[in-house]
Amino acid sequence: MSIWTRIAQALSALTKGESLSQVFERLMGPPERSVAFTIAVIALGAKMAKADGTVTRDEVAAFRTIFTIAPEDEADAARVFDLARQDVAGFDAYARKIAAMFGAGDRVLTDLMEGLFHIALADGEYHAAEAGFLAEVAGIFGLSERDFRALERRFAPGEHPDPYEVLGLPHGAPMAEVRKAWRRAVRESHPDGMRARGVPPEAIKLAEERLVAVNRAWDEIGGKVPA
Repeated sequence: MSIWTRIAQALSALTKGESLSQVFERLMGPPERSVAFTIAVIALGAKMAKADGTVTRDEVAAFRTIFTIAPEDEADAARVFDLARQDVAGFDAYARKIAAMFGAGDRVLTDLMEGLFHIALADGEYHAAEAGFLAEVAGIFGLSERDFRALERRFAPGEHPDPYEVLGLPHGAPMAEVRKAWRRAVRESHPDGMRARGVPPEAIKLAEERLVAVNRAWDEIGGKVPA
């Protein structure tokens, strides 16, 4: 049974008067936590795409790169996306619930922030409303200002990410610390590590982009990425 089938079953409660946010809250515990996580990602992604006042085809396409949607599941995925845009619950409500699900500062919340940046920048522009949306969600998720700015510089057009920031290190850190941080980041970006953090398979492909950034940072500082 695909996760979209399980989501469709969960959404059957909507016919009984529950809102999407109520369905999400009911699913926050096991065994349906992955369904709740996926609904939350969709909800935040939909509200993120709408933050600048319009949802572009590029943003929808970016969403589809995060979630691999089979043709038979497209109707269910589209329904969740549309419901999220219409739901009376604000994006901050979803952000707080998912932060409570994992705990502020959990690595999986950084994974989710990367997905939101990916959607926000899909149209090639970084609007002030999107920046405000992302900064508020990051605050709710417990990300530090430094971590948020590092993500922003990694994704925003015209920005060049600081290699030390990418690896979470101060400038001038010894190469032994740089190597240790690089190896840890590579390990955290591995699909097995992401699955262990509770990231659904549909979202794991985001790690591929992070791994490119991590290896580039290591290379720029002076390391050598194995072939």
